[in-house]
Amino acid sequence: MFDFLIAPIAALQDFFILAGRAFKNIFRTPHYKDDLFLQMDTIGVGSLPIVILTGLFTGMVMALQMSRALRTYGATGQTGQIVAFTLVRELGPVLTALLVAGRNASGIASELGSMKVTEQIDAMRALGTDPVQKLVTPRLIATMFVLPLLTIIADFVGMVGGFVISYFMLDLTPSEYWTPAWQNLAFNDVVQGLVKPLVFAMVISLVGCFFGIRTTGGTQGVGRSTTQAVVVASVWIFVLTFFIGQFFVNE
Repeated sequence: MFDFLIAPIAALQDFFILAGRAFKNIFRTPHYKDDLFLQMDTIGVGSLPIVILTGLFTGMVMALQMSRALRTYGATGQTGQIVAFTLVRELGPVLTALLVAGRNASGIASELGSMKVTEQIDAMRALGTDPVQKLVTPRLIATMFVLPLLTIIADFVGMVGGFVISYFMLDLTPSEYWTPAWQNLAFNDVVQGLVKPLVFAMVISLVGCFFGIRTTGGTQGVGRSTTQAVVVASVWIFVLTFFIGQFFVNE
């Protein structure tokens, strides 16, 4: 009756086994430092242009749209505070994670999927190399390191974008925009804005590696794994941001 649940539960079990091995390998040798720095460059520096561009226009759109509602109540001076809250708590981490998932979860899945279908991963095992240690752990560490940094950059650039709109279109002075933005950000908001990308980084890297390593069916299988990695990672980002936000709201 519930046979349709067997495959998803088995896949979830395999995912947690892979995650456990990847985290355990962080504290084991050998550490492939060259692979780690290469992944940091690919994931972090490679994603920087789209993160900056998206963050800038997100802040500008936020300031522009919020000003319409705030003008009704004569509270245009609160634009900076609302832009800061929204970016730091939610939009900054979520949008950055979605961009990185679209760019890098797909890249990881396609790269590892190609290695799987060409039997390179099997060759690693035959030579005594742990594929998880070599392929998964460096990508996990790299994503956990660079995604919070990318989120901080996106938050700052977004607030600058909000300031541009506030200064040139809403006639707010720099102090009227920046002072409420900084003074009203609580420690809880900053922690929430940094915990989310850290958790999202684990999901993005592990989901990409999981679907890449499980690839079957040749080149068509690589394309299928790439699509699944992006979709699953994106869905989990939205699910997790709700539960993390709920945790901090109840604090």
